[in-house]
Amino acid sequence: MKDSDKRPTETETILMALDQIGQTIDVMTSVVGRLRSYVQEREAAAGVEKSPPAGGRADQTLH
Repeated sequence: MKDSDKRPTETETILMALDQIGQTIDVMTSVVGRLRSYVQEREAAAGVEKSPPAGGRADQTLH
């Protein structure tokens, strides 16, 4: 087998990188969700009423 046969093609490399990015996004989405739940639980325990940020919904990201 030639060396060129063992190396992934540019397309395969791109697809692998995109897959890794997608997995990273999935993990970070999970982490953000858990942190959001934690903050909301702490907020509820402290008796603070939840109100959305000015100009947006509570679950909306402002950029």
